[in-house]
Amino acid sequence: MIKEIVVFANSVKHENSCVAGKCTKTKEWIRPVSNAQGGEISNEQTIKASGYRLQILDKVKVDLSHHAPLDHQTENHVINQTQWVDAFFIRNHQVEDYLDAPDNLWGIGDRVSHDEIVNNQEVTNSLYLVKVEELELFKNRYDKRRARFSYGGINYDLAVTGREFDKHFVTNSTFLRDVIICVSLGENYEGDCYKLVASIIC
Repeated sequence: MIKEIVVFANSVKHENSCVAGKCTKTKEWIRPVSNAQGGEISNEQTIKASGYRLQILDKVKVDLSHHAPLDHQTENHVINQTQWVDAFFIRNHQVEDYLDAPDNLWGIGDRVSHDEIVNNQEVTNSLYLVKVEELELFKNRYDKRRARFSYGGINYDLAVTGREFDKHFVTNSTFLRDVIICVSLGENYEGDCYKLVASIIC
């Protein structure tokens, strides 16, 4: 099954890649994964048939084997091992056509209990593309990449897996205004699914 998607995240996962995008026809989220357990994609797989590496806002045609939803990641589709084909790209001003408008990002805090997801079945998705007025990028005392921002009247402080962090981070605290971010629920880690800033689009 061939799907054309706009890439809104190509973040770091276990030293490889976690890719997510929206179908150009339906605007539905698709997270290509390497196996039914939601495995990351190798960095080699993100080199397109053109020879160029996958970039945010690229349009690509992806060969998907089958839908493989998990309790916390319903958008997962296992990929076939064929190269992704360029279908050009969208420009920054077109990103707003793909924005989501949730009331909040899975409630307060930086994580959601996996048991809560399974038992309450209130979390039906794991990806949002939202616009924030101000984004603060910083590194904590463990030198981990973090981002602070407000959405829906709630303040968030989340880990950043998006590769764009290094491009934008300048000083101890770097502030960006009117930024679009992709926020993702990560894999189950010791009973929690952490909220992650998977891309930063300026």
